[in-house]
Amino acid sequence: MTRGLLGLVASGCGGVETWFRTELAEPAAQRGWRLAITLTPTVVPWFEEAGELAELQALTDIEIRWRPRLPSRPKPHPTPDAFIFAPASANSVAKLALGIGDNQALTALNEAMGVEGCKVVVMPQASADKRRHPMWETHLKTLTGAGVVVVTDEAPGRLLDLLDT
Repeated sequence: MTRGLLGLVASGCGGVETWFRTELAEPAAQRGWRLAITLTPTVVPWFEEAGELAELQALTDIEIRWRPRLPSRPKPHPTPDAFIFAPASANSVAKLALGIGDNQALTALNEAMGVEGCKVVVMPQASADKRRHPMWETHLKTLTGAGVVVVTDEAPGRLLDLLDT
């Protein structure tokens, strides 16, 4: 059963290179999602060093993105039907809440937040120190106020269940 196009986004948070494919991307593909994977530039070397980029690419017919496209090139795929951003670093959460799209991943997510009917799920991964920043709760409230589903302490594979609700 094909479910549609799922945007999977990851940023540089400890351990992502060990679970993103096996606990999120593969289960999503097994559930019938066509994957559009976009990475923040920081995390790309982590996946490269772990040998995960090729493994991720094998799960989708859409090129994994982290670089912006040139103006002369068409969009590589339509806006996904839903997005999961996991893990989302504290830096990326702040930028997303403020509408800053300074890399391909945040640009795609910012655009998706304006698409009616496009569900966006964000799983922040930030240390206790970063969560104590005075703007942290404001950023989370901004995102939830915009319709983003923000989850904490959720197993990556369970994030897919949130797309069915």
